[in-house]
Amino acid sequence: MQRRQFLSLSAISAISASAAPGLVRAADAYPAKPIRVVIPYAAGGVTDSVGRKLCENLGKALGQALVVDNKAGAGGTLGMGDVARATADGYTLALSAISPLTLSPHLMKLPYDPATSIAAVAPMMYSPVYVLATPAFSGKSWEDLIAQAKAKPETIRFATSGIGSVGHIMLEQIQAKTGAKMIHVPYKGVGQTVNDAVGGHFEIMLGNPFGTINGLLQQGTLRLLATTGPQRAPNQPQAKTLAELGVPEANLTSLFGFMAPGKTPPAIIAQLAKAIQTQLDEPGIQELMRSTDNVPLKMSPTEFAELLRKESAANAKIIAQAGIKL
Repeated sequence: MQRRQFLSLSAISAISASAAPGLVRAADAYPAKPIRVVIPYAAGGVTDSVGRKLCENLGKALGQALVVDNKAGAGGTLGMGDVARATADGYTLALSAISPLTLSPHLMKLPYDPATSIAAVAPMMYSPVYVLATPAFSGKSWEDLIAQAKAKPETIRFATSGIGSVGHIMLEQIQAKTGAKMIHVPYKGVGQTVNDAVGGHFEIMLGNPFGTINGLLQQGTLRLLATTGPQRAPNQPQAKTLAELGVPEANLTSLFGFMAPGKTPPAIIAQLAKAIQTQLDEPGIQELMRSTDNVPLKMSPTEFAELLRKESAANAKIIAQAGIKL
């Protein structure tokens, strides 16, 4: 789950010259109309802040607008189900964390088969997870959080982006490792979570870094207790990772990428993947990611699909070993 291997990845593989003529013609004519991009979370999070800019640039490069449609609920599985049911013609995509494909299947019954209903297109980035204290938390540090949650069980409210999300698994791992007992407060997305955090509706939240969260950290409204990843976040070097704090099981990161309905023609997927990777190299996108501690990723569709398979297998093992149930 710690994605050290993501930092150095090969460029996209060229589509085979033996591809079926019909698929080549489909790619040549594509896109002929706007493309709908389903973000399966509420507006306002890192998927929006980075993803919308990337979609804007992609639209210009492809000559057709990419229209973002936020469809939140059930840890991203509602929006992913919408994409799985869509016509597989390249005009409906998902821009999502990979958890609806690699984590949720091991925790709940889904309206789609991750192995056949969804096709990997291209990753976008991986993102650390910040453990953030709100004005409602009286402590000053990670150690204070654990001490309070153990001294007074189920008095600390802990907000995540939803049931079955990476944050939910992190909470379960933190509690199992430390003996702390907290109350899970699941949201549909980080936008509303941040609003409620500012109002002190709960003590702790998990969130990927983006402009709004960074601004609230600078103002002192939110306080960073810990982060995740193979190393400390470059823009927050004072914050230890959960591995450094003795909870390596919860030292998880979020990975975001583009997916399509399962039977989307390979030539169209290859065309999209190439365009996405080209835009990830653009200085404006690179700077946007660097400023928020997010790391761009480049993989071929085949490599991305293999990553999803391995992540799903790893998550199944983690969930079984930890005895995590919804």
